[in-house]
Amino acid sequence: MTAYARHLTSERGLAEPTVRAYVGDVTHLAQHLTRPGRDHPAGGRGPAALTLTDLRSWLAEMQAQGLARSTLARRGSAVRGFTAWLVRSGRAEEDPGLRLASAKPRRALPVPLEQQQARALLEGLGEDPEPAEEGTRSEEAIAVRRRDAAMLEVLYATGIRVAELCGLDAGDIDEERRVLRVLGKGGKERVVPLGRPAHEALRTWLDGAREQLAGPASGEAVFLGVRGRRIDPRTVRRVVHDRVREVTGAPDVGPHGLRHSAATHLLDGGADLRAVQELLGHASLGTTQIYTHVSNERLRRAFDQAHPRA
Repeated sequence: MTAYARHLTSERGLAEPTVRAYVGDVTHLAQHLTRPGRDHPAGGRGPAALTLTDLRSWLAEMQAQGLARSTLARRGSAVRGFTAWLVRSGRAEEDPGLRLASAKPRRALPVPLEQQQARALLEGLGEDPEPAEEGTRSEEAIAVRRRDAAMLEVLYATGIRVAELCGLDAGDIDEERRVLRVLGKGGKERVVPLGRPAHEALRTWLDGAREQLAGPASGEAVFLGVRGRRIDPRTVRRVVHDRVREVTGAPDVGPHGLRHSAATHLLDGGADLRAVQELLGHASLGTTQIYTHVSNERLRRAFDQAHPRA
């Protein structure tokens, strides 16, 4: 299992949480196959002896336990990747995962902010006199508010993921072109434009406020926590949820909700689907198309509410 984890990290470039999830899924399969009472467990014969029947019985057992379709789909994908790796690395001669079908997850429509809610969220950032984090000095409180404003502006303006935001370094900002270089999933780089309000909020944070939180461990990180280290996703999520709760009528969304909102509002404004795909860093256009469904749902609601012959 250690060799497979190294493959996921070094060759596929997956993030540590994803690697843990995939290894955990394969470990769960091994535990299922070595359970007492099973005839000729594949785990006892080694991973090379895995069969399609073994894989199907594993998924069937989880389905009987009532696991969500999304969980079944992820675990099926994880084990298919594992069996393919066994063949490529010479550990097995046949790949039973090629014939393994699993339930596709139902793709729930995201609930984005309305455009006026997004506007209210961002316009009110500089007006809150209360520090975002208790126990901070007044200089730190101002710095934290400016940091939070910059993070929210950047998340909404660019649609980047929370991990991508946390990973930003000073060298990733192109001031002249007003763009950010982002390192996305699988180590893929892309360049995203930065709107003027987001750029101004970022400069306000970097020009003086950041140094109030900076310390020996700050390095080149753009966004910092109150202890001077690179900010972590949990802090960003808390900040976003706290701020969104202050907007009347807004759904409870986190950083990913701002990503949904940015994509939906771009399409509502007439942006090309492939341009939105490039902005979000989606490998498949099908992933981006879910946002067109959201826009269509909004159009239908507006039609039903407003048209006299709806």
